[in-house]
Amino acid sequence: MQDNIVEFNNLEKNYGKKCALKGIDLKIPKGKIIGLLGPNGSGKSTMIKIMNGLLQPSSGEVLIDGIRPSVETKKHISYLPERTYLNDWMKVKDIIQFFSEFYEDFDRDKAEDMLKSLQISENQRLKTMSKGTKEKVQLILVMSRKAKLYILDEPIGGVDPAARSYILKTILKNYNEDSTLLIATHLISEIENICDEVIFISNGEVILQGEVDSIREKKGKSIDVLFREEFKC
Repeated sequence: MQDNIVEFNNLEKNYGKKCALKGIDLKIPKGKIIGLLGPNGSGKSTMIKIMNGLLQPSSGEVLIDGIRPSVETKKHISYLPERTYLNDWMKVKDIIQFFSEFYEDFDRDKAEDMLKSLQISENQRLKTMSKGTKEKVQLILVMSRKAKLYILDEPIGGVDPAARSYILKTILKNYNEDSTLLIATHLISEIENICDEVIFISNGEVILQGEVDSIREKKGKSIDVLFREEFKC
């Protein structure tokens, strides 16, 4: 039985002469909440796009539950990109219907319950929504699937601080505990207390990976403080 949901094996990604990922060797275990942490331009989004099959590595490989990214792995990954991808003219109920037909693992009842709890009308069009509300709709769609791996790219970056806690509670309440939840963010203080493990990435290289409690004990400081010291932010 495969213990890791994702494995990077000496993976590199080049854009012309620029090396975005430099020989990444990394294992992401099943059943964990993991923070993928790094400043903008560190390589987080490139890693995520390769996991989703949206980019091809220059060398090396990534395996999702033992197989390379493909149509098959897309069935097991629920992905929230950093930018809104939904069409503005659509109503929420149209999007729910589309996801119900497109994904076999989509739980429509769960989606409708989350919409009610976040007070979002199914009859509302996306073009009438604020950026934060659009992001909530996208999050609902992602968390309503019964996936093996949830990948959230900056899920709380575009919402106000008051909404962040609510969104994180929504994520925790609705993800399958047998699955892995990978959250890429630079807002460390917001997610530190929900993560089992963290991965620090800088200039295309993994510079730290480990369990949150072990790192805190060893370093004698919070993940947020450690991140600020490492990246001078």
